[in-house]
Amino acid sequence: MSFNFKSFFTDALPYDQVLQQCANSEQRLRWQNLYDSVVLTPQQKSLLQGFRRKMDVLCLVGVWCGDCVNACPIFQRFAELTNTIDLRFVNRDQKFDPAASDPGTQLANELSICGGPRVPVLVFLSQDGFECERFGERTLATYRSKVAAMQGATCSTGLFGPPADLLQANIAEWLTHFERVQLMLQTSPRLMRLNGEA
Repeated sequence: MSFNFKSFFTDALPYDQVLQQCANSEQRLRWQNLYDSVVLTPQQKSLLQGFRRKMDVLCLVGVWCGDCVNACPIFQRFAELTNTIDLRFVNRDQKFDPAASDPGTQLANELSICGGPRVPVLVFLSQDGFECERFGERTLATYRSKVAAMQGATCSTGLFGPPADLLQANIAEWLTHFERVQLMLQTSPRLMRLNGEA
């Protein structure tokens, strides 16, 4: 039996509420600073504004997590540009107990990456609750930057080193996941029938 993400999505919180309820003032400031730094290009804005199909996006988040600070404000900026993206968050405690029964732990157990609980992790759902994609917790650009910081260049040719502007690279890379799912939804024969388009 598949995991019922839709029930978690129904109870999940919008961006501002998850920060208000789960983050302390220092954490909220970090999130706000990144949010203020996120600038989308005209082409990225146009792409998002061209989305036609409703998509529910559930994000497992840790308000304490640096990777979440560097990603989730980007997701919020995307959602603000189109009414087709319904973005909601479930917070996971920093001290992870896999036996706990709270929603953040249940999601973390289902969405583990490389054998462990990670955040942020996105789950994209169709308008009727079917899973379309899971993705997290760091972009390729972020991994390239981390590896370069740990051990030098990631490729001896220098072709695949870390990006000069990591924030812009992350915006572009995260956007590809949102676009991919949107195109999946737009071209789904099942959803076309559901929406009276076929």
